[in-house]
Amino acid sequence: MKTNGLSYIDLFAGAGGLSEGFMQSGYQSIAHIEMNEHAAKTIETRIAYFHLKEKNKLRKYYQYERGEITREELLALVPMDELKTVINEEMSPKTIKGIFQKIDTIMSEKELQKVDVIIGGPPCQAYSLVGRAQSSHMIIPMEDDLRNELYKMYVQFLIKYKPRMFVFENVAGIKTARGGQAFKNLQSYMRRAGYEIEPHELNAKDFGVLQSRKRVIIVGWLKGTGYEYPNFDIICGNAKVEDLLNDLRILHPGESSSEYGVIGASKYVRKNGIRGNADVLTHHVARPHTEQDIEIYKRTIYLWFNNQQHERLKYDDLPEELKTHRNRTSFVDRFKVIEGDMDYCHTILAHLSKDGHYFIHPDINQHRSLTVREAARLQSFPDNYFFEGPRTSQFVQIGNAVPPMMAKVIADKLKEQLIDK
Repeated sequence: MKTNGLSYIDLFAGAGGLSEGFMQSGYQSIAHIEMNEHAAKTIETRIAYFHLKEKNKLRKYYQYERGEITREELLALVPMDELKTVINEEMSPKTIKGIFQKIDTIMSEKELQKVDVIIGGPPCQAYSLVGRAQSSHMIIPMEDDLRNELYKMYVQFLIKYKPRMFVFENVAGIKTARGGQAFKNLQSYMRRAGYEIEPHELNAKDFGVLQSRKRVIIVGWLKGTGYEYPNFDIICGNAKVEDLLNDLRILHPGESSSEYGVIGASKYVRKNGIRGNADVLTHHVARPHTEQDIEIYKRTIYLWFNNQQHERLKYDDLPEELKTHRNRTSFVDRFKVIEGDMDYCHTILAHLSKDGHYFIHPDINQHRSLTVREAARLQSFPDNYFFEGPRTSQFVQIGNAVPPMMAKVIADKLKEQLIDK
C-alpha cells in the first residue's frame, strides 16, 4: 500500500470498517483499540491481508481463507510491530493509562511524532432507538448504562494526542438520548478539548453504498487550523441491491458454498472492488430454517415482489398456524425481505446474530435469511475481508460496522485538507 504520510488511531474499532476506508486511502495505522476478542482478531487478519498484498504474497492469505494454513501460520508472516497495533482491551478510567503507554511505545518505535487523525465511535447500543425501546426489559436501565459515558474516553484521546482532525461516528439516536443532553455534553467536551466541531447526519446510500444507513458523523479540527467539515458530493450507486447478490451461489436453508455462482459479478461489484479475480468465497453459509419460517419467508418475499407492490408482511395477518409469538401488537414487521429491486436496502443491524427474520434473501426460491458474506457485501466489505469468530460474532461485527466505501470517501476528503495545509 502506498502511504500518504498521514497517521491515525482507531478507537472502538469493531471489525475495522471505518479503519478499512482509511487504510485504503493510504493512512498509516498507529493503533486499533477494540475490546471484543473476535473483532480484534478480524483486524489482525485484515492487517495480514494488507501486508501480504504489499509484498505480493497474497497467495498465502488465500491459502488461509481456504483452510490450507492455520491462523498462526498466517500471522507468522506479518511483522510483530504491525500486529501489535491491535490493542484488545476495554477502554475505561482504569485501563486508559496503560493503553496510552502502549500507543506511546508504538509511536516511538515507528518514529512518529504526531497523530494526524483519530477515528471511531463508542458502542451504539446505548444510544440506539431500538436499545432505548428495550431498556425497560434490561437488568441495567439505559440511563445507568456505562456505555453512555464512553465518549469521555474518546475525548481523553483527543486531549492526549491532539490530532489535527477527528471523526466521531454514531447512530442517529445519539442526538436524542437522555433528552438530547448526552449529545450536548459530548460536543461540550470536544470543544473544551480544543476543537472546532460540526455534526451532520449522513446516509451511507449517498456514498454509493446500496443500503440506507443513517449515522451522525462529527468531524472536528484543532482550533486555529482553518480546516472545515468536508463537502460530500452525493455518489449514486447506479445499481440495484440484487446486483450485489446475484453472482453468489444459490443456497437453500442449511447449505453452504465456497464457489461463486454461474452468473458473473455485476459492474457495481467489480467497479467498487467488492470482488476481485483471485478472491476466495468465504462465509457463504445459510442458516437452517424451520418449515414454518420458510413458509413465512415465502409469503414475505411474495408480498414485496408481487406486481411490484412492495407490500410488507404484517405478523397479525399470518394464518394462526404460523403464529408462534404471543406479542401481536409490537414488532409486527418482524419479517422483512431485502429490497432486491431497489437502489438500496434497509439498514443491516447486529440483530442478524439472533435471527434472520428481518433480513430475508429476495429470491423466493432460496427462501432463507442472508449469509454472513451477503450481509458483508451489503455493508460494502470486499470479499477478501475475513471475519473471525463464530457466525453470531461475525454478524454482530458486520451489523455494527461503518461501510468501508463510506469510510474511504470520508478519509479521502480529510486527506485533501490535511495534505494541503
